[in-house]
Amino acid sequence: MRTAEIIRTTAETDIALHLTLDGRGDSQIDTGCGFLDHMLTLFARHGRFDLTVACKGDTHVDDHHTAEDIGIALGQAFDRALGDKRGINRYGSQILPMDESLILSAVDLSGRSFLSYALEIPTQKVGTFDTELVEEFFLAFAREARCNLHIQQLAGKNSHHIIEGTFKSVARSLRQAVAIDPAFANEIPSTKGVL
Repeated sequence: MRTAEIIRTTAETDIALHLTLDGRGDSQIDTGCGFLDHMLTLFARHGRFDLTVACKGDTHVDDHHTAEDIGIALGQAFDRALGDKRGINRYGSQILPMDESLILSAVDLSGRSFLSYALEIPTQKVGTFDTELVEEFFLAFAREARCNLHIQQLAGKNSHHIIEGTFKSVARSLRQAVAIDPAFANEIPSTKGVL
């Protein structure tokens, strides 16, 4: 089983996260931020990852530290669960419609961290959630997962739909990338021999 557990405690957040890459999409999410709970539940289901997240954060200030630190912990969990990345597809991409929105994501589990983020979210908040935190979450995730992650908004007017489409699209791209290719199950998918 490709799994990882991350315990991360700072002065701002206390996070316990468990990830199973080869799961069924089951999740138990309690971040203290309802909108982020919703997005991570969708992420787990569409990626077919089993994911448990418990976070106690300084949400009395705002949701910034919670969103960023969960991105860090989730990225670390992916990196740890993948091990030496032997046999994985490495690449994944998805163009996903969510009502009027259309989101493209692509990922390369290259061992190199990079985020290209091109969302134009029309409102500053969805509920109480600051929409600028979507970029902070994925920046932290890409850095710690050591992956190239590209996110492009091809269409969209509704902030909730744009963000939800993004989490679903990225999850499905990651699902492809982490999957084992039976024809290359014992090979590192790189001419370098290491990722």
